[in-house]
Amino acid sequence: MARKLAILETVVVYALIIAYIWELRELNHNLWMVILALMLLSHVLHRETAASLGFGLRNLCDCVRELLPALTLLALVLLSGGILLRTVRQIGSERAVLSLAAYLPWGLAQQYALNGYFLNRLDALMSRRAAPLVAAAALSCAHAPNWFLMGVTFVLGYCSTRIYQRYPNLYFLGMAHATVGFLLFLVVPDSISHHLRVGPAWFKW
Repeated sequence: MARKLAILETVVVYALIIAYIWELRELNHNLWMVILALMLLSHVLHRETAASLGFGLRNLCDCVRELLPALTLLALVLLSGGILLRTVRQIGSERAVLSLAAYLPWGLAQQYALNGYFLNRLDALMSRRAAPLVAAAALSCAHAPNWFLMGVTFVLGYCSTRIYQRYPNLYFLGMAHATVGFLLFLVVPDSISHHLRVGPAWFKW
């Protein structure tokens, strides 16, 4: 019975997120708060704490020491590619800093949803090998119909879930998510990225 309830809970929350992206957001932009409230209620019922979800300093130093070089290399590759292909968006340094700063809470929010909520639920329902694949696929589908973001989020989403299984720290993952997301916005032309829009907004761009 508990397993069935866990499956139902996970499916309902995911369905509400998809519904928000495609329909509910147009009806009332603030409906995301209802979804968040359901997720927070779930944590209370499962007796999960903020620290156990990854909101804390535990493992942060390990993440930085082991993963920051890879993140730095990826950032340099993206920037170099943009410079060589002359696709770097001309937005100015001030706007670039503000855009990255604005992306940080959004990156943290997405990593919380992906790992702190869905991966933790899926880990309890299936093997530790299968859960990251399912979570990454769910994240990818949430970015439909933007084929570019669907591919990127599946690959990087899978990487982040495996990292979270080893080092459950959402702050580092949120920072990494924001960094890569900003760089994709900076160097990938809108003809490919559709300005990173998803759902109905993809068709309007």
